[in-house]
Amino acid sequence: MLGYVLRRVLWIIPVLWVIATITFFLMHAVPGGPFTREKERTPALERAIQAEYGLDQPVYEQYVRYLGRLVRGDLGISFRDRQPVIDTIQTQGFISAQIAFLSLLLAVTVGMTLGTLSALRHNGPLDYVGVIFATIGASVPHFVLAAFLSTILSVQLGWFDLLGWGGPKAASDLLNPSAYDYRKMVLPVIALSTLPAAYIARVTRASMLEVLNQDYIRTARAKGLRESRVVFRHTLKNAMIPVLTVIGPIAAILVSGSFIIEEMFNISGIGKEYVVAVRGRDYGLIMGTTLFFTLIVSVSSLVVDLLYAVVDPRIRYN
Repeated sequence: MLGYVLRRVLWIIPVLWVIATITFFLMHAVPGGPFTREKERTPALERAIQAEYGLDQPVYEQYVRYLGRLVRGDLGISFRDRQPVIDTIQTQGFISAQIAFLSLLLAVTVGMTLGTLSALRHNGPLDYVGVIFATIGASVPHFVLAAFLSTILSVQLGWFDLLGWGGPKAASDLLNPSAYDYRKMVLPVIALSTLPAAYIARVTRASMLEVLNQDYIRTARAKGLRESRVVFRHTLKNAMIPVLTVIGPIAAILVSGSFIIEEMFNISGIGKEYVVAVRGRDYGLIMGTTLFFTLIVSVSSLVVDLLYAVVDPRIRYN
């Protein structure tokens, strides 16, 4: 197991290098640059700005220099605010991580609960409720649901606040109750988690129905085992493999794909920063956030593979 983990971790390095290379040359292939939208400047001032950021050098020299800094853990600086990219990722990434964690927790809880109940009460009222939720939840985009919830629950009923994020801004405040404003946290989390919850419910239901029809489940019931033991010990555990397969990508998507929700609720997360960086052609921030998202996806994939072995003892990694 340890050897497998080490190989997977080492494989992340060439993956990051490939993504960094592709992203770097694609950015420089696009006409214009990070300062093309500024007001007109004298040629001397333009050359001075380009030289200050190293943009006057050939692209291959900029690429080699960037890789050199990347090996040392330096992601460069943002052209917009001249702040280190690593600081932006740590600050805004912490906010996005909170949204993603809460959304994933809610999606897994609701999705697996509804999927399990639907399978256990197949063709019953609970099954119909689960199927309806899964169908509607998977059909409504995040931004449509966010607009609907904002209009009804915030504007008309006044139950929740709209703008900003109500969670702590630093890790040191995680255990501080006064750092939480739940009126601002509820709507973004619900809007972001509904579609993943619907997808997890569908996968859980299908996997549970398949396992419930297996011979060892009928044997367990014939032996007189309690239904709760049959469900949690034998059925749910063996139905987890397909669920884990979708939870991994969902976790990565929630971190890297929450920019729409962050934009709608004016949350200063890493997704919103990425959109702003792309609009302003902020090379340093684009590279840093792209590599951050790549790392999240790679780590999520590794964690899911390791959880396979935890759920199913027959799986072994050499």
